[in-house]
Amino acid sequence: MKLQRKNRLRATALGALAVSGALVLTACGSDDNTESTGSGDKTAAASSNIKCDDAKGQVLAAGSSAQKNAMDLWVKNFQQACAGVEINYQPIGSGGGITKFTQGQVAFAGSDSALKPEEVTASEEICKGGKGINLPMVGGPVAIGFNVPGVDSLVLDAQTLAKIFDSKIKKWDDKAIADLNPDAKLPGTAIQAFHRSDESGTTQNLNKYLKAAAPAEWNYDDSSKSWEAKGGQAASGSSGVASSVKDTEGAIGYFELSYATASDLTTVKVDTGAGAPVEATTENASKAIAAAKVKGTGNDMALELDYATKAEGAYPIILVTYEIVCDKGNKAETLPSVKAFLNYTVSDEGQKVLSEAGYAPLPTEIAAKVREIVPTLS
Repeated sequence: MKLQRKNRLRATALGALAVSGALVLTACGSDDNTESTGSGDKTAAASSNIKCDDAKGQVLAAGSSAQKNAMDLWVKNFQQACAGVEINYQPIGSGGGITKFTQGQVAFAGSDSALKPEEVTASEEICKGGKGINLPMVGGPVAIGFNVPGVDSLVLDAQTLAKIFDSKIKKWDDKAIADLNPDAKLPGTAIQAFHRSDESGTTQNLNKYLKAAAPAEWNYDDSSKSWEAKGGQAASGSSGVASSVKDTEGAIGYFELSYATASDLTTVKVDTGAGAPVEATTENASKAIAAAKVKGTGNDMALELDYATKAEGAYPIILVTYEIVCDKGNKAETLPSVKAFLNYTVSDEGQKVLSEAGYAPLPTEIAAKVREIVPTLS
């Protein structure tokens, strides 16, 4: 059953990756597969509950590459249901997305970390009469993928991961790794640790985990989206890190589960101090995300995650991706489409597609709050 599930996830993720290429064609025109009420208004496809409302034209968005595979699926489904709409999402990283948002270049941004106070202030220049807010939309595990020939299962804890990514553990047969994996035949191969070259919320969430769970070993700023640890090799985006790990013997790197699945990479089980090491799965990530608390105020839904959890079966290296929009002062020409699209992504139907693509749907209570906020955007 586990193998069947892995194959199903891999097939879904690969399909999602293929979607992005197809989306480029929408700018040149697309087939209209929707049904009409006869009045000429756009409606959702017969097999979908997507409400298009007054959505039309092109919406530019950018940011988190963590949610790229989810966004590809959402965009595909939304555009099939709503003729005449193009959602153009560029997965350039959370930092780049926030910059484009605060400069007024995109209608919304995707970020794996909430806006900083100075970024909220900057957004007020664009959101006339309002400000940028964080709307959680998709969660999931940050998987640690590895490529060590002859090793099919690997357990690591926060302290060991911190030393690996800080270039303090340099060989795969190091005693710290061997003690956690007494039955593994670990080679003396040099460790090739890969990290993101771009500003990334994925990097920030890994920083937060290592800082929370191994504070003595990880002495870097956990609010930074940039990689600050010593050594290692850099690659662009989650896809670049995953590809590098797949192509490099002795490699290890971090990326969302969907990228590990698409690249057929085995992932690390994390020893959290619970009864058994925890595998990176959507179900295990959901157990950790469900304990999140809202730290934002008003319509801001920024969350506080527990990275040091020792709850049974809770995978601790998690992230939540936010869609960042203006609460007030959105551009009139894109607002209807943004609201219709976000109404879909946070709906039961939109959240349902996430699990099979390697993501964790939002906890019920959080999703319900976001559904109340989206219609109020103005």
